Amino acid sequence: MQSGHEISSNNQVVSLKQYPELQAENLYLKQELAQLKRMIFGSKSERFIQEDTGQLSLGMDIREQTQPEVETEELSYTRKKPSKEKESPVRLPLPSHLHREDHIIEPNEDITGAKKIGEVITEILEYTPGKFYVEKYIRPKYALANEEGIVIGELPSFPIPKGNAGAGLLSHMAISKYQDHLPFYHQAKQYKRQNMIIAESTMNGWFASSCRLLEPLHEKLMKKAQQNSYLMADETPIPVLTKDKPGATHKGYHWVYYSPLNKLVCFDYRKGRGREGPEEFLQSFHGALQTDGYAAYNKFENQQGITLLACMAHVRRKFEQAQDNDFERAEYALKKIQALYKIERDAREQELSFDQRKVLREKESLPILLELENWMKNQLSEVLPKSSIGKAITYTLKL
Repeated sequence: MQSGHEISSNNQVVSLKQYPELQAENLYLKQELAQLKRMIFGSKSERFIQEDTGQLSLGMDIREQTQPEVETEELSYTRKKPSKEKESPVRLPLPSHLHREDHIIEPNEDITGAKKIGEVITEILEYTPGKFYVEKYIRPKYALANEEGIVIGELPSFPIPKGNAGAGLLSHMAISKYQDHLPFYHQAKQYKRQNMIIAESTMNGWFASSCRLLEPLHEKLMKKAQQNSYLMADETPIPVLTKDKPGATHKGYHWVYYSPLNKLVCFDYRKGRGREGPEEFLQSFHGALQTDGYAAYNKFENQQGITLLACMAHVRRKFEQAQDNDFERAEYALKKIQALYKIERDAREQELSFDQRKVLREKESLPILLELENWMKNQLSEVLPKSSIGKAITYTLKL
């Protein structure tokens, strides 16, 4: 039932003024549901494949499509019939740098007076777990003549003063923990199988001392990253153990700075996601800074010496997520982004220099970007701001 000023459905009355708002809210909730389904059931791949009118759509709405008749022709050819006998596999020789333990096996027969005419060698690859050993430093004491005192040789410097863990063991522990993902209690079990009992608390103490030794190296890494002319920045949350509640964690953040020019990565840990993290790290940085649309980076947009760049991968993700909302508009944007990616891929395959890539981008990429920008400005007034496609367009234009 409908009057001039209100609409009723299922005994609920809605004014005409409320109807557009409820319609927008309904669309927003549908998009949220589609996004949740995508996160739970969908593929993790964000690959965009253009719609092919000759194939069935794999979306929720499958439309009937007619297949054109295809002409066929008969072909014949001759091929070599494979042999029924299986070829013996070729065994590659074992690396020559490996240490060899020689075992000479003489015949059981009496070989007195026999002449050796050759030998047959069989090599078996074996493995012995890494073994602990002790570096023993012996320092004799000498009493000088005429009672002039006692002398003794000086010990070399050790990683942990007054500790008995060597640099090799400390390095192995750190690599096992972070490269091989073996926590200390697993390492302790491994050591125990080699009749070497090391308490987990002792290993934690050794590791803490090792980290303090690496602090100057991390500071050097930070300075080297800050001296680059081009950085990518992003932040990621990590659970961090807290002393306030044993066994509990709080959310900390790794701010990651990556220099594509020299493949250098620097992690800067912060307790929060506030803008003070990048402000402090980048206070001496001058160059191009590439980020996503997080507001903490907005300060650098007008900072002298820094050119703020946006990330096309984040833009692409927004339009990829908007396909369930408005496939035609999302497809148009994804095709343009796909064309930009192809230009970059061709540049990599041709191994173009920095200056050559700049010329290529100005010639081919810039027109595509300008066309995409004008299209988004025209579409902005035709889409709902809270819709997925509206958010994608707003997000991109803001950048």
